[in-house]
This record gives sequence, structure tokens and C-alpha cells, in this order.
Amino acid sequence: MKKTNSRRKFIHKCVAANAFLIGGGLMLSSCNSNQSKEESTEEAFSGDPCEDMSGLSESELAKREQLGYVETSPIPESVCGNCQLYIPSNTDKDCGGCLLFKGPVYEEAYCTYWAPQV
Repeated sequence: MKKTNSRRKFIHKCVAANAFLIGGGLMLSSCNSNQSKEESTEEAFSGDPCEDMSGLSESELAKREQLGYVETSPIPESVCGNCQLYIPSNTDKDCGGCLLFKGPVYEEAYCTYWAPQV
């Protein structure tokens, strides 16, 4: 079996490594401070929640890639926000989830399994 490397795999590995490094840094800083666990969690997620892939395994990141998930739909009328498989956010944030894979999903994103709402 041939092993091929692609730019997409490289980017996913970089994202996973970055999340690991950031997560490790947060653990070290929270060990050295007197902050409560809740305060450090709020700091960790102060960025865009739709970009937080820190809790996903490499297999989950690969699954997103295999399903063709992209953050901006190439088909304007086919977006995750109007997909049957989209799970809307419980908050006012513009990312939700998907029944097919774990992790945050932008409303304006798309994957090859897009299905119209009925």
C-alpha cells in the first residue's frame, strides 16, 4: 500500500501539534497559579470557539477531512446551517456541530454529505 502525504494532512498535523503545545502550556500555567479551574478554562477558550480543535483526536480530524468539510461552502445555497445533519449552537455563537463528526462546525461551512432540511 502506498503512503501518500498531502498538504491537507500536513495542515491537520500542524493544527493537532499546535493544539497539543497550547494545551500543554495552559496546563503548566494553571499549575503555577492560584486561579480556579473554571477561570483557566475560560482563558483557554477566549478565542473563536469554532477554531478550537484541541479536544479532537487525529482520527476525528481525519474523519472531518474525509467527509470534505470546508469552512466556507463552495455552493452558496448548500451550507451547514441549512443541512439536516447540522446541530445548532445552544449559545449565540455562529458555530454548532454535526451528527457525522465531532468538533465545532461553522454555519456557512460545507461537507460532501450535505443534506437539505425537510
